[in-house]
Amino acid sequence: MFFERHEGGDRAILVHLEGQAPEAREDPDEFLELARSAGAEVVGFVNIPRHQPSARFLIGSGKVEEICDQVKRDAADLVIFNHTLTPSQERNLERVFECRVLDRTGLILDIFAQRARTHEGKLQVELAQLDHLSTRLVRGWTHLERQKGGIGLRGPGETQLETDRRLLRVRIRQIKQRLEKVRGQRELARRGRKRAEVPVVSLVGYTNAGKSTLFNALTEADVFAANQLFATLDPTLRRLQFDDVGPVILADTVGFIRHLPHKLVEAFRATLEESSNADLLLHVIDAHEPERQLQIEQVYSVLKEIGADELPTLEVYNKLDLLPGVAPQIQRDDSGKPVRVWLSAREGLGLDLLHQAISELLADDLFIGTLCLPQKLGRLRAQFFSLGAVQEEGHDEGGAILLKVRLPRVELNRLVSREGWKPEEFLAQHTLQ
Repeated sequence: MFFERHEGGDRAILVHLEGQAPEAREDPDEFLELARSAGAEVVGFVNIPRHQPSARFLIGSGKVEEICDQVKRDAADLVIFNHTLTPSQERNLERVFECRVLDRTGLILDIFAQRARTHEGKLQVELAQLDHLSTRLVRGWTHLERQKGGIGLRGPGETQLETDRRLLRVRIRQIKQRLEKVRGQRELARRGRKRAEVPVVSLVGYTNAGKSTLFNALTEADVFAANQLFATLDPTLRRLQFDDVGPVILADTVGFIRHLPHKLVEAFRATLEESSNADLLLHVIDAHEPERQLQIEQVYSVLKEIGADELPTLEVYNKLDLLPGVAPQIQRDDSGKPVRVWLSAREGLGLDLLHQAISELLADDLFIGTLCLPQKLGRLRAQFFSLGAVQEEGHDEGGAILLKVRLPRVELNRLVSREGWKPEEFLAQHTLQ
């Protein structure tokens, strides 16, 4: 690659600031889990009570000296901050610590780079990395900021830093073009599913809430699932059969996290569009997590950012096996509509209830009944058969066609309106026996 990569181990000292404003506060336990998910060997955790960040180092100069001594004492290769550092703060800290310095965004990007498996996922991660690194290119190139003189080296030209930035811009443009192509292909696939009226159910939720475990339990697939943050990056789609609904596409997506870097939301927009175009969202929640309410709010914040906050949502409280005395159940609103399902994906408890709730929510948009068609509308009859919507056929005493059908209401309206009729004009007085 054309930007400098540091070499070294992964012995890391973690730095966390307490006393931040509530909207900027980070979770120290989650930070520790992030570092471990990245493969770091944590040799020190520094908690710093600070309300007013320093412009030069983010933290005070006294704490900088303490951490510098700890870096040398523990032979650390890396210092990770649980907050966003400006490029200048990162450079200033590296100069003092004489080792790599990484902020929260850089840490998440590194985890994403390790987890991406598909070509599209790798492109999305690389785009986010290059975008992040483009402001940090000065590091390592200060000795090349001036053009060299000497025989054969005089005259017009560009510095190494300028060359590097130009190559970065070219690479970023290439990746964006490729991802645009991927987005177009996804859009075509979505249109195909829409024409076939196959509803899409998308799994969303905080990272490590158990989405992939639930996906595997529902589809009997073998998607990678582990007790670590961001185990899944690449979207996986499977077709399922639901009673009273028919075929359904189930999509597993990347997990969300508190203060998900905007660069990642932008880079993964093509993937996240699977959620924003879904017919139903399954919001998977870790029922055992003490801070689950904060995680729920963060998920809705990201859903709003991608335009999916208005979609029908069913909350799925997972990891019920860790809550003694709580049984699998469906919770409903005042109208009897399912709003919440409690289950354990790992133990397979309550999966039948989830099937039931999904079927009820998706069946709201289905027409299931008997239609009475005049003989002259044989073409309309053929169209119902071509869609696979006919469950049974018969005739009434007057010779009219009786069709027991099951199909989306929007499709029923489209077919009969072509003939200049309304759906209610075809409703049979008697059902087929």
